[in-house]
Amino acid sequence: QALLVESGGGLVQSGGSLRLTCAASGYIRDINFAAWYRQAPGKERELVAKITRGDSRDYGDFVEGRFTITRDNRLNRVYLQMNSLKPEDTAVYLCNADVLLYGGDAYQEYWGQGTQVTVSP
Repeated sequence: QALLVESGGGLVQSGGSLRLTCAASGYIRDINFAAWYRQAPGKERELVAKITRGDSRDYGDFVEGRFTITRDNRLNRVYLQMNSLKPEDTAVYLCNADVLLYGGDAYQEYWGQGTQVTVSP
């Protein structure tokens, strides 16, 4: 089993910045893609950013150049730098990764528990 743990959330004023970290642990051989999703109360979960092994990146339309996803393959970590935060960015941010474990024969998708981001006006 792999475990994804998010950190870095919190309360920030509009226009501020936060850096989220997703730490993957376990007997991990490889991480194919990794992504950040978010879910606000009463809304569907939506993709924030995704990064592949080859560093190809995709972002939700609402990001508008404010966020940057990066990964550290040596440490099995994924980061989300969020700048110019808006109140509408308030949500639980969840890490998602496609992981191959040592001894495994297929990639499996894992989710973290999430970290709360709250942006005040």
